[in-house]
Amino acid sequence: MRRLLLQLDADRHPSAFDRIVAYDAGAEEVLSYGGVSETDVQGLVHGAIFTRGPKDLKHTALFVGGSNIPLAEALLKAARNSFFGPFQTSILFDPNGSNTTAAAAVVKLVKAASDLRDKPGIVFAGTGPVGARAAGLLLRLGARVRITSREAAHGSEVAAQIGTRFGGTVAASVVRSPEQARALLADAAVALAAGPAGVQIVPRDAWIGCPALRAVADVNAVPPAGIEGVEAPDNGAVKDGVACFGALGIGSLKMKTHKAAVAQLFERNDRVLDAEEIYDIAAAL
Repeated sequence: MRRLLLQLDADRHPSAFDRIVAYDAGAEEVLSYGGVSETDVQGLVHGAIFTRGPKDLKHTALFVGGSNIPLAEALLKAARNSFFGPFQTSILFDPNGSNTTAAAAVVKLVKAASDLRDKPGIVFAGTGPVGARAAGLLLRLGARVRITSREAAHGSEVAAQIGTRFGGTVAASVVRSPEQARALLADAAVALAAGPAGVQIVPRDAWIGCPALRAVADVNAVPPAGIEGVEAPDNGAVKDGVACFGALGIGSLKMKTHKAAVAQLFERNDRVLDAEEIYDIAAAL
């Protein structure tokens, strides 16, 4: 029986990236729908689950994506609410690559810094999709997490959302200058830059020489780097005593994680692979 993946995307055009990765991961057909709203979901999901008996539904799976995280979360909720009894399929939730990228970045930081329990972790530009998910995963590991934003109110709002979602407390700080970044890094164990492409957030002299800092990661692949001194291919390169991970070093694990997650969808029909589950996949890899 053919492995079918139903791709639900709130964007007008469903992600070509996600569709191609799904094929490379073993999906034999990807049914891609763009511009999907909450009210569309039940009909699409029922069309997928009623065509096969419960014992065969492990060969059908859902992928929920898109660039808008709140909309994607609404689609995920609507999809889960469309299931009943044995009529359900496994779901991978990875809007904008947020979960797979965040998981890969955090796994890299943990590998370099070891135990993060009760240690400070900073996520610069932590209000975006990748930053917010990475902050949640660090919180799950027991770190004392702080996100940064250029706007105080927005940072506090997102910090509260992360804390509610992952069960804990996340602090928020405004960072608009190198001096503000330097102050936050004074006692940090790990730091992640998750800002927009081509925007430097942390200059080199803000993190070099920080005595507690063990690892830094930057998901920005477009020059200049979000953390000055971190290069895209870095995959644990030690610079001034700090392990550095760039976008390509992180991206390799992100791609492996993404493909492994898609493959796992077809093993059974009752999995929901969200941030926590995707992190565990990345850690196992």
